[in-house]
Order: sequence, then structure tokens, then C-alpha cells
Amino acid sequence: QVQLVESGGGLVQAGGSLTLSCAASGRTFSYYTMAWFRQAPGKGREFVAAISWSGQITNYADSVKGRFTISRARDNAKNTVYLQMNSLKPEDTAVYYCAADTSLGLSPNEYHYWGQGTQVTVSS
Repeated sequence: QVQLVESGGGLVQAGGSLTLSCAASGRTFSYYTMAWFRQAPGKGREFVAAISWSGQITNYADSVKGRFTISRARDNAKNTVYLQMNSLKPEDTAVYYCAADTSLGLSPNEYHYWGQGTQVTVSS
């Protein structure tokens, strides 16, 4: 059974930092792109960042460039992807979702596997 489990969300003041984690299990995600999306209330799901299977290619939304960093680690049968979020702004408030698939896409429609989401709230 394929599972993506996010953790690390919470409440933080503007200017603060959080690190999100996503643990993937159930199949070999070593050759999958891993990505983060977010969805604010009343808005569509938007791309945040993605990292290739090798970890050598990353892609970021313009709104988070220079503030967020995506990385991945391989630990035995698990694949874990991280999203380090610095200089957080109130507009970063959203539910953050981890996703996985074979292509380095920017659209949520390109990702087949999804986690349940973790809430990030940034207070002003």
C-alpha cells in the first residue's frame, strides 16, 4: 500500500521557520519526483517545490524562491522529502501536501500519489 505521510506543520509567527517532512513508503519511490503543493482556504492547489529522483534538479514557485528549500533523503526502504521554510509570511498559510510521480511537473494533475496534508499557519 502506497503511503505519503506529512508532518511538521504548525503555527508560527511571520519571519519564523518550519520544516515539513514527508515519508513515502509502499513502493520504490527512489526514482520518483517528490513535490510539495499547498492549498489556502478558497483557493486551488498550487505548486510550491519539486525535486527529481536524483535530487539534482529542483524547481520552486516564484513566491517561495530564496525562502524555501526542498531536499530528499533515502533511508533503506523509505524515501523522505523535506521542505525547509524560512522567512514565513502570512500568505504562506495553507494546507501543505506532499506528492509523488514520475515527472517533474508543476500541475497537481501530474501527480498520482498524495499525502493527507499538514496545516501551516503563519500569524502576522
